[in-house]
Amino acid sequence: MTRHPIRPHVVLLTCCLSLFIVMMDVTIINIVLPSIHRAFGGPLATLQWVVDAYSLVVASGLMLGGALADRFGRRRIFMTGLVMFSIGSVLCGLAWDAVTLVLARAVQGVGGAMLNPVALSIISSVFREPVARARAIGVWGAMSGVALGVGPLVGGVLTASVGWRAVFWVNVPIGLAAWTLSRLFIPESRAERPRPIDVPGQLTAALVQLCVIAGLIEWPRHGADGLVVALCVGAASSAIGFVVVERRVRAPMIDLASFRSLPLVSALLTAICVFAIFGGFLFLNTLYLQDVRGLTPLRAGLCTVPAAVGIVGGAVLSGRLLGRFGARVPLLVSAFGLATGLLVLLVVGPATPWAVVFSAYGLSGLGYGMANAPITNAAIGGLPPERSGVAAGMASTSRQIGASLGVAVSGSLIASATTAGAMVAASHTMWRLSLGLVGVMVVLACAAGMKRPPAGD
Repeated sequence: MTRHPIRPHVVLLTCCLSLFIVMMDVTIINIVLPSIHRAFGGPLATLQWVVDAYSLVVASGLMLGGALADRFGRRRIFMTGLVMFSIGSVLCGLAWDAVTLVLARAVQGVGGAMLNPVALSIISSVFREPVARARAIGVWGAMSGVALGVGPLVGGVLTASVGWRAVFWVNVPIGLAAWTLSRLFIPESRAERPRPIDVPGQLTAALVQLCVIAGLIEWPRHGADGLVVALCVGAASSAIGFVVVERRVRAPMIDLASFRSLPLVSALLTAICVFAIFGGFLFLNTLYLQDVRGLTPLRAGLCTVPAAVGIVGGAVLSGRLLGRFGARVPLLVSAFGLATGLLVLLVVGPATPWAVVFSAYGLSGLGYGMANAPITNAAIGGLPPERSGVAAGMASTSRQIGASLGVAVSGSLIASATTAGAMVAASHTMWRLSLGLVGVMVVLACAAGMKRPPAGD
């Protein structure tokens, strides 16, 4: 295949396409969960694993994906990620039971872990002038909000017209287009001095996440039996092993000294809080709309439009506030939006007027949209400039961990609900827990000293 001259805007388009399918998958999967449950049956934990199998693999592989790209070539790893994500999507669409669907979602996660961090590195290597690079990254980031917003709508339309399997197949032509553009226009690049890959650190970190999430998901079914106890022991021993490994290895995946930076730690914890709230919000509200209110997937997707508008509007407003005031102000506005939305959700029941439901969705979306940019900014600002990539990777990993926790906890809370009223009551428990996380966000934003970025950053 003939290579073409470097065209920066085509490279940006290609990277945006990869981000689009990855982020759309976050919300499109939630809208079809009830349809999957009707097709395969099984306990509610099945739906939790359908969501979290992907998030866990992405969280475990983000840092590794970046390291592989630096060593073997960003374009090569990016194209491999597109292939893996597309193959995983095909397998999801062909799944014949819940187990194969969960495994296929894990394959998708392997591809997803190779895409976002590598795409950002590709953009940075192609757009070398600071202003052009900032604009390109802004466009790339805005695509995230667009993808999150259209996901439920696309999912509803495809499910209503073709079936739930189509929400996975739609990724394939987009992935193929992005792969072709990558082959033609993206130049190969790699780090001049790539860091060694910390395999023991990667494995122990992944085991910690797997054991914690699995324990939360399986607790309602198994209680404190042998499986859950083994998962708790596995999480604790893996966490200890991770600390030991990272202290002794020559080139650790994460330098433990990084956690001495209060702005970095605050940004990571804030990311976990925000995405735990939003992960639970997406999971519970798709069940509320379809199982409690009896809506079709298409109508349920339309009901999420206020959240999509809030996400996009919040992202735009956040960027402006971030440049003027630093990370603290947009994070506090984010906390206000999330808290207000959660308080409204606490009065939502099986027959609540739609105006109230939509206002809760819009406020929650606004709070979520406000948080992304300042989290990344605060994380990067918490480490020296030469380690900005590590900081961004840690922030992305924290987001995925938070989303996994949100789904695991919210699903466990409603696992025993057998009526619409019981499901709503259990959801209210999650909203109260989420309000506690918003309080943690406020404390972190006030305590971390998140200031306005220096001119020219």
